[in-house]
Amino acid sequence: MSDRTTYLVLPGYQNSGPAHWQSHWEAADPAAFVRVRQEDWDHPEPDSWVARVDAAVAAAAADGPVVLVAHSLGCVAVARWVAGAPAARMAGVRGALLVAPADIDDVEIPELRSFGPVPLARFPFPATVVASTDDPWVTPGRARRFAEAWGARYVEAGAFGHLNSDSALGDWPLGRELLAEL
Repeated sequence: MSDRTTYLVLPGYQNSGPAHWQSHWEAADPAAFVRVRQEDWDHPEPDSWVARVDAAVAAAAADGPVVLVAHSLGCVAVARWVAGAPAARMAGVRGALLVAPADIDDVEIPELRSFGPVPLARFPFPATVVASTDDPWVTPGRARRFAEAWGARYVEAGAFGHLNSDSALGDWPLGRELLAEL
């Protein structure tokens, strides 16, 4: 087993394009940052997404510590995984950075309704929830509620929309700092 941490990159609905901070981190260190590929980014199925998270955690944990780096619907997939994964599987996870968790409980996009309700089970590992003050997918109050339920630290990042490619964060230094603090 290696001491090197694997950072599992968990994009949200429709994946993270090349300008997204997740893609920047992955490109900067592809050996450490590994994207969890979903079968269908545009028509997500919760059971399939959670199964892929579980398989990726199992594979990465066999080689060393794992940290989850999720965005939007990827955060909801992590919460669903935590709600149903065996404790032994979660033991390999050292932390999670959960950015802009999508509040899909009242979403108008039919493809996302099956992910609801957002699970509120406490995470057995350290986590940080990061949200923007003007995110169209989650209010600061709701993001704070997710953080409380998950036992996570809450960080308000300012007015940056959904903290995605449109936010023009580039390599997103604040996100890197928060990741290092896990």
